[in-house]
Amino acid sequence: MQASLSVAGLVYLAFIINIPCGYLRENYKKFSPMWWILIHICIPVIVALRIFAGISWHAIPLTLGASVAGQVVGGIINRRRKQNG
Repeated sequence: MQASLSVAGLVYLAFIINIPCGYLRENYKKFSPMWWILIHICIPVIVALRIFAGISWHAIPLTLGASVAGQVVGGIINRRRKQNG
């Protein structure tokens, strides 16, 4: 039970941490250096949190999926904000 709560918390944090990065990423040209940085900047933070929490590497696909989802949600928020003024 404790391990599943830790994994769920890590997945949630991966999602939340990536929303601002996805929001900012939307302002840069695709494949530009800053665009790449904003995609990858959160990875060391998530890896450190996973290691600190003692979660095995089996959680990597879950955190990766949550990170992608956070990036997408951040981009959607940015586009909608620009659209609605």
